[in-house]
Amino acid sequence: MTETMRTDESASVAPIADHDRPVVGRERTYAWSDPLELATFGAGLSGMEFFAAIVDGRVPAPPIMHTLDFSGFSYEEGRVAVRLTPQEFHYNPLGSVHGGVFAALLDTVCGCAVHTKLPAGVFYTSLDLSVKFLRPVSVATGPITAEGSAVHVGRRTALAEARIIDATGKVYATANSSCLIMRQE
Repeated sequence: MTETMRTDESASVAPIADHDRPVVGRERTYAWSDPLELATFGAGLSGMEFFAAIVDGRVPAPPIMHTLDFSGFSYEEGRVAVRLTPQEFHYNPLGSVHGGVFAALLDTVCGCAVHTKLPAGVFYTSLDLSVKFLRPVSVATGPITAEGSAVHVGRRTALAEARIIDATGKVYATANSSCLIMRQE
């Protein structure tokens, strides 16, 4: 059986949000540093040296960390973990953390795990990210952690995998990623 969407030309559709109305009751403000300065600083460092500089506070964390309120960055060669404490500003219209937040968290740990294995002058970019959402996350879930591991780092591509877990080890999402390896010419 084939269903078709019916439209009624005379029907009026209410907007999802009226951006002219002020938001009442909730507010969030944050600041970040110039990301190009961070990229320039990191260009001459290996991935391990770059992350050491961020963790030691010699350079600021990338803006996405502030935008989505990631915390607890930890790393070792081939492995990275990032923590997130779910907040209302992470929510989708259904009252749980938006899948895009999961994807950003998983992409971060996959890419950074690959980056830990790269020498100075070698960079990466994500080619793809395949995410499997297993269960919803809300403020009631408490802190979650994304853990990423480099599976293979070759001359041109790298593969990584990641998962999001809670404090008890329950898995909320998994991901696989491939990255393009770029060398300075």
